[in-house]
Amino acid sequence: MTEFELKFQVDPQHRAAVESAVARGRSRKERLQARYYDTADGALAARRIVLRIRREGRRWVQTAKAPGGNALHRHEHNVEIPIVRASETPLPRLDRHAGTPVGELIAQALEAAGQTPAEALLVPLYGTDIRRTSREMRTGDARVELAFDRGEVRAGEHSHPVCELEIELKSGSPQSLLELARRWRMRYPLWLDTVSKAQRGERLARGVVHGEAVKAEAPALGKKASGPEVFRAVIGACLAQILPNASEVAAGSPDPEHVHQLRIGIRRLRTALREMADFAPAIDPAWEPALVNAFRALGRQRDREHLETTVQPQIEAVGGPPVDWPPLAEAEPAAADVVRELPFQLVLIGLIAASLPEAQEAPEAAATEPAEPARKPLRARLAKLHRQVVRDGRHFEALEPEAQHRVRKRLKRLRYLGEFVAPMFGEDAAGRYLKALKPAQDALGTHNDAAVAIDAYREAAGQDGRAWFAVGWLAARQPQSAQECRAALDEVAQARRFWKS
Repeated sequence: MTEFELKFQVDPQHRAAVESAVARGRSRKERLQARYYDTADGALAARRIVLRIRREGRRWVQTAKAPGGNALHRHEHNVEIPIVRASETPLPRLDRHAGTPVGELIAQALEAAGQTPAEALLVPLYGTDIRRTSREMRTGDARVELAFDRGEVRAGEHSHPVCELEIELKSGSPQSLLELARRWRMRYPLWLDTVSKAQRGERLARGVVHGEAVKAEAPALGKKASGPEVFRAVIGACLAQILPNASEVAAGSPDPEHVHQLRIGIRRLRTALREMADFAPAIDPAWEPALVNAFRALGRQRDREHLETTVQPQIEAVGGPPVDWPPLAEAEPAAADVVRELPFQLVLIGLIAASLPEAQEAPEAAATEPAEPARKPLRARLAKLHRQVVRDGRHFEALEPEAQHRVRKRLKRLRYLGEFVAPMFGEDAAGRYLKALKPAQDALGTHNDAAVAIDAYREAAGQDGRAWFAVGWLAARQPQSAQECRAALDEVAQARRFWKS
């Protein structure tokens, strides 16, 4: 079977309210104690496969889970284990999953590690002890299970508290589940989390708190993909970067790379929504302002850090004075709070819905001819962006700073759109073109950072006149920087356009 589930973290201050809401009607309470297993060399974890034995009341159940099509779908297979004595604790056996999709994935993981299911030695790694309150309900055309979990994940001497709400689809449309999730998020301060209990336990066993930052990957697309298919695949690829990084940021990760990759994911997503709007007429206009606000809030701290740790040392290295930065007009929200805010969470739920096939197909779609391949309109979008970048690049030095920044944004959109559709036109040809964009992107990024720094130093000069040195030094370098940008953009003009082949 395939599992579709959303998991939300619950602020402990609101635990009682959420648990009480789940407990309404015909609910049940149970204690779930689980032990998770893997081979000594981590062959299952290497393929993100989870194997557990869990005591559910008086029953023992062995479960195997493996990645599905995206971060919210998982393959799952459950087997109840008969026991002779109530005090008996059963041991895991991989053959219980033989002949299932999960069993095949387990066999592949072990084969990659030079083992077979028959000879694999399983060892316990970590465990969970959960008090669950749950109930099933109908919503729209779906039947879902609400489950509020509180307890802990434990690995040796290390533990992590659990306080979360899971909404799992039992039957019917994922769209109905997502609408229910939206209503719950409107009512309670919840935030999406893609870190499973198994992942939490695996991290505890390794002595780490947060996972690695997730970078962008290209969507899986065929050459004849239709517009709606392209849109769904691209949104899914963007979410594959955004959701795990947002989960880590919301959990308080101190690693700036999580914020950086989250902002890249948001920027790529905004490119998809802008350049592929014709493929998805149901785009919610509320998404763009919420994404912009989150992107800017997450970026302001980065801008101040860049000034203090990169630009100011350069100024002082050439003999410039130190600068006392004025306090911010109002305290910036923590990155975790930005991600947890209602507008951003609602956008994530809406985008998950948009990435599902049902979101773009009308009921009568099955009776109509298949949609036309998207290559032709995508060629037009790529060609237009390329022309605009090349046109403005020819006289880049004469442009006002705002117009120069617009060139940079278009160049980024050109790059992201090219990365999205590269599988449709040929990875090698697209890769060569995208590689030709990198020098220009680097040059324009440096030029824009300097323009932002000039504005910041001008503002600081109102309280500390020493900042004028930096304004003058940076401004004097901008003409040469603009020439370097124009030269790099000239190279873009010469790049062979992969969509014309």
